[in-house]
Amino acid sequence: MGTDIVVPNLGESIIEATVATWHKKVGDRVEVGEPLVELETDKVNLEVGAEQAGILAEIRHPEGEDVKVGDVLGRLDPAAAQPGAAQRSASETAAKLVEEKLVSENLEAPKPGEHPVSPQPSVRNYQPASEERMTPVARRFAQDQGINPAEEIPGSGPGGRVTRVDIENFIGQKAAPQPPGTPRLEPKPQQPALTITSVPATNGDRLEERVKMTRRRRTIAQRLVEAQHSSAMLTTFNDVDMGAVMEIRQRRKQAFNDKYGVSLGIVSFFVKASILALRSFPQVNAEIQGDELVFKHYYDIGVAIGVEEGLVVPVLRDVDQMTFADIERSIQGFVQKAKDNTLTLEDLRGGTFTITNGGVFGSLLSTPILNSPQVAILGLHRIEDRPIVREGQVVIRPMMYLALSYDHRIIDGREAIQFLVQIKEAIENPETMLLDS
Repeated sequence: MGTDIVVPNLGESIIEATVATWHKKVGDRVEVGEPLVELETDKVNLEVGAEQAGILAEIRHPEGEDVKVGDVLGRLDPAAAQPGAAQRSASETAAKLVEEKLVSENLEAPKPGEHPVSPQPSVRNYQPASEERMTPVARRFAQDQGINPAEEIPGSGPGGRVTRVDIENFIGQKAAPQPPGTPRLEPKPQQPALTITSVPATNGDRLEERVKMTRRRRTIAQRLVEAQHSSAMLTTFNDVDMGAVMEIRQRRKQAFNDKYGVSLGIVSFFVKASILALRSFPQVNAEIQGDELVFKHYYDIGVAIGVEEGLVVPVLRDVDQMTFADIERSIQGFVQKAKDNTLTLEDLRGGTFTITNGGVFGSLLSTPILNSPQVAILGLHRIEDRPIVREGQVVIRPMMYLALSYDHRIIDGREAIQFLVQIKEAIENPETMLLDS
């Protein structure tokens, strides 16, 4: 009797996922713990492994389909793992795949006692790469690259199906030097998750491209809209002189790096300043649940990191107990994990307050959106030299605009302004943070 492959519990508040990649095909041998399928959630990608050895007998949800917790993704045949049965099942599966391959190559199956003849390149079966002949991954890749499904592309998959590798090879052949006058197919650059692009055409028509949003992008869009609809969001602004922080970083950066093995950044100063301000204004570190206010006496600070598919917000936990070096190491670790797509649900769970730094992308001023159910978010921006007045004199100082978006249902304007002023004072007098740490 087969064993179902079930969508596991995906973590806090996540009930749906999208089947991103099947690592095995029907008929493939699977060992215990070996990854079978990768699921994409709004936060991270998760791999579902085999709970026992066997043969992948069925795939019920192909790549690109949405699934919920508890749905059956496919079925394993554990009987194939038993002695004798394993060899018979593997032999039958292999024979079936060979037969499908021979049929796809227009060759005859070998007679008993004969060895199969390897197909020669001259008899390769070139057929129009219709979407039905493409694997889901190949179909999406072909769309991204602007490949016409009617192109004659050889398929190396079971039954002659076109895989992503086949399309990559096809593009490579098209890109190779060709005789003069031969049209050359240029690979189309990767597009964002949702793209509507106008492309000039020789016939004067305007073209549009429609691409399905990824689950992560859909969820981000949904939650951003919900944050605006479910909160009374306002934003207050201020500016801060970054001279003292920049002087400390310049003077201590080499010694800090030598001692702790990590650079001294700007965000860690704002994390420390936020802790001081949150202690003074506990409602900024709170949450609304129904008709109750939940005041949190711990400080888990989310730090927004930009990745290809959108923003992720890993959380620094109990950050009031961390040193500058601890904060910097944690942030760098999150950045690397975001690049490698290895962030876990635990990295992203919870959070009581968020800091986002649009300055790394060149933003001068912006209005950050709340990261629900949190009630406040601090936005940092780029540092630029500006003339300001100091003791009656106009001087040039490195200035940054700060933005605090907050939920007016729990935080009054006066408190929001004072909270931001306290952060400004801490940054302009960083010794207060160092003495308090």
